[in-house]
Amino acid sequence: MTGHLILLEDEDILRHELATFLGQAGWTVEAVADLSAFRACYDAARHRIAVIDLGLPDGDGMDLIRELRDGGSPLGIVVLTARSAIPDRVAGLADGADHYLPKTSDLDEIAAILSALDRRLAGIQPNAPAWLLELASRRLTPPGHQPIHLSHQDCIVLHAVMARQGDTISRQDIVAALGEDFLNYDQRRLDTQMRRLRRKVEDAAGIALPLNTVRNVGYCFFAAVAIRT
Repeated sequence: MTGHLILLEDEDILRHELATFLGQAGWTVEAVADLSAFRACYDAARHRIAVIDLGLPDGDGMDLIRELRDGGSPLGIVVLTARSAIPDRVAGLADGADHYLPKTSDLDEIAAILSALDRRLAGIQPNAPAWLLELASRRLTPPGHQPIHLSHQDCIVLHAVMARQGDTISRQDIVAALGEDFLNYDQRRLDTQMRRLRRKVEDAAGIALPLNTVRNVGYCFFAAVAIRT
């Protein structure tokens, strides 16, 4: 991963820590401390992803996000903020953020989400062949390959992740889709299921299932999707 990323964070220590960590992870990072510096530095032709704080010395980061979206920007946007209440998160995602994370997030989690978002932005092109999931017949058809028959649980899990194509779905949400109580659910069962699904696709079609693991969070299906009931 060697993409260009712009980081907007006004806290000096956190900005330096994030920029250093993401640089070591392979990103080319340009870090700025306020909205005016972002506008001066941001280059739509160069930056594919932005990490944006909301509480800034010269305004609100959400105003910047709305401005970018109103202008038709396809920029991948990850909000990283101290505003962690559910209404704030819902509003942030509704107004154009791709992901909304609290500042207490683990650095590895942030890096994994950025990586998944980068792959989605790079890999999903208009009119790209889709992975077809047929719910009634419980079949998965990779682009250019024959259908793969699925178990009932495999179909539920794939439907959960494919319905959120391009976004990270939490382990809790997948377990809920399976009709299980997350607090009493053995996480090793889900790990085993995902390994089995990957192996089934690899054995049947000779290609990898486009499913990324976001460590300690969940999964992201990053290819084009079609779902039939």
